[in-house]
Amino acid sequence: MNSGTGTIVTWDDARGFGFIEPSGGGRQLFLHIRDFSRQHRRPEQGLIVSFAVSADDRGRPRAIRVRPRRGHHRPVVAGGRGGRAVLFCLVFYTVLAALVLAGRFPPLVPLWFLALGLLTFVLYAKDKSAARNGRWRTPENTLHLFSITGGWTGALVGREIFRHKTSKASFRMLFWLTVLGNLGALVWLLSPSGSGTLAYLWALWQDVQYFTGWG
Repeated sequence: MNSGTGTIVTWDDARGFGFIEPSGGGRQLFLHIRDFSRQHRRPEQGLIVSFAVSADDRGRPRAIRVRPRRGHHRPVVAGGRGGRAVLFCLVFYTVLAALVLAGRFPPLVPLWFLALGLLTFVLYAKDKSAARNGRWRTPENTLHLFSITGGWTGALVGREIFRHKTSKASFRMLFWLTVLGNLGALVWLLSPSGSGTLAYLWALWQDVQYFTGWG
């Protein structure tokens, strides 16, 4: 198997692929994100890399085992970014549980966040897999909708663990706006008007459980 060095001359971060121009000249090599070193930050145009050469199903040359020639390391943080995201979410759920015990929130609130968080995490996992394999992608608006309605904890963990949707500035900005919007709604629910609305919804839910036999 041949190997060499070259420069990433094109890179589509949203779709996870680009092309490498070998230093010695010749045909550009296709590069997919799954063949890039996970110990380094994501590829970018102009990055000098080393690689091995393989072939796809049609016999076309492609780069595998690609890694930067120097630098470009991921930041080293105690616990890792995924660990920090999980810790942040655990603190959030602990606060929710404390508010339930204090009688400020009904048990349905943390259950809602937990269910939406798990579902959103699965959506990020599936979308990451789809991006790697060229399958149908989950629309960004759908990811933001799940986030703002309570699934942002799963989105936060999924983004960091799968290294997904972390490079696109516009997506990052909208994501954090959904987090702030959702937390703002929670703070409003602690106000007198919000508490009244929540108490009404909780009573309505209990009625539904009674008449349907769920409770």
